[in-house]
Amino acid sequence: MTLACRNLLLIFGDQLDEDSSVFDDMDPALDVVVMVEAAEESTHVWSHKARTALFLSAMRHFEEQLRQRTFQVHYRALDKENDLTLADGLKAAIAVFKPERVIGVEPGDLRVRALIEAACNPAEAKPTPLEWREDKHFLCSLPQFRQWAGASTSLRMEFFYRKMRQQYKVLMEDGQPTGGQWNFDADNRKGFGKAGPQNVPKALVFEQDQITKNVLQLVTQRFAEHPGSLANFNWPVTRKQALLALQDFITNRLPFLGAHQDAMWTGLEFGWHALLSSSLNLKLLHPLEVVLAAERAYYERNLPLASVEGFIRQVLGWREFIRGVYFLDMPGLKEANHFGHQNALPAWYWTGDTKMNCMRQSIGQTLTNGYSHHIQRLMVTGMFGVTAQIKPQHLCDWYLAVYVDAVEWVELPNTAGMALFANGGRFTSKPYVASGAYVKRMSNYCSGCSYQTEARTGANACPMTTLYWNFLDCHEVSFASNPRTALMVKNLQRIAPQEREAIRVRASDMLKNLDDL
Repeated sequence: MTLACRNLLLIFGDQLDEDSSVFDDMDPALDVVVMVEAAEESTHVWSHKARTALFLSAMRHFEEQLRQRTFQVHYRALDKENDLTLADGLKAAIAVFKPERVIGVEPGDLRVRALIEAACNPAEAKPTPLEWREDKHFLCSLPQFRQWAGASTSLRMEFFYRKMRQQYKVLMEDGQPTGGQWNFDADNRKGFGKAGPQNVPKALVFEQDQITKNVLQLVTQRFAEHPGSLANFNWPVTRKQALLALQDFITNRLPFLGAHQDAMWTGLEFGWHALLSSSLNLKLLHPLEVVLAAERAYYERNLPLASVEGFIRQVLGWREFIRGVYFLDMPGLKEANHFGHQNALPAWYWTGDTKMNCMRQSIGQTLTNGYSHHIQRLMVTGMFGVTAQIKPQHLCDWYLAVYVDAVEWVELPNTAGMALFANGGRFTSKPYVASGAYVKRMSNYCSGCSYQTEARTGANACPMTTLYWNFLDCHEVSFASNPRTALMVKNLQRIAPQEREAIRVRASDMLKNLDDL
């Protein structure tokens, strides 16, 4: 049976925003919302079970909310319509409703955009007009970001962040930054010391309703071979839950976030981190309400400025900046490979089965929860990827697959641009690389490791350490000319020639046998 409607309003799984521009000028009597669960969204990268479950549960809850608002919703469920791709689902919806046009909010993944545009312009049928609308969720529009970036070949988040602070008048007093400086990051880099983390707050637990239970069962059956576990699934799937998560963070963890936000410890899964990125990226929370909640807590409760500013910088600064970079630098960003690295991703990235305890802990936590914090991503799994000369595209796909908060607009620039330096320093001044000494300073991982952190050569040499010095050796000339890396090279040059050759030999063996580390 063919029905008729004016507009098909297409909503993706990361656009669960009741104030979305897709609803502008909507007439519930004439327009139909279409939502599609597509298998390919979990298989184009080998997605963690928790990532798939989060998207599907949040989508189904959002559908329920729309129906309660008496919207007409055409929901294509994976266990019913069984669409392979988003394009398949949209084509089927177009065939049913024969809309005058399809309206959608610009996707955060250009692959998805291409799929939808192809579905609306099929070779075998009459095209359906397609209108893309601006995503009002973000605080900096894409035209605004492009204007700020201009023709510069080097972008720095710090200057963008200051502009956003001024524009939204956040942590500003009489036109100056609160506390007399813009950035307190230097105060937020402490390790835990021998005693380890103390008085760690427990994560909020969300009750699973029947919708979520059904999704968990579906994912367990449909994606049984996919990585990760659902045993500890505990992510907000509705706006109500997301608001509870925000309140819990502001009350219980924000005051203590700053000092140890970079620290790691065995068994410490969440620490004082916000755990709001998945809710922000699904659009269950708006970034401005999150930023203002943190600012309000600072003034009302006299919280440490370093904690509050550091958190606000991530949301108002980094998150908006990264989104702008994605759309500015695609599609080249996806293929960027500044160092020409070609090694395959070690198989243990999918299992955590490695003798390197830092990697085992960080990957194990990721497989358990679909989450690890920014230093585990940047300075453990990412840093190893650089010095192990892994092809950036392999690691980018892995990051997109294993984290519940991963959408390409946020994952790809962070991974290719920051963690892997694949774009040659477009918005970072140096590669984020260090020896195992950094991991030892910021965690207790090294005490439970098969390798010796300080050893650069020999059978028990720490791969983080050996590959770091080998990486410097490979890029000695170019790093010596960069003020941000020149000191690294000076330290390299203090190593005797015989030991440098031994490092090369040991590193060569490691690079040929990454799966065995």
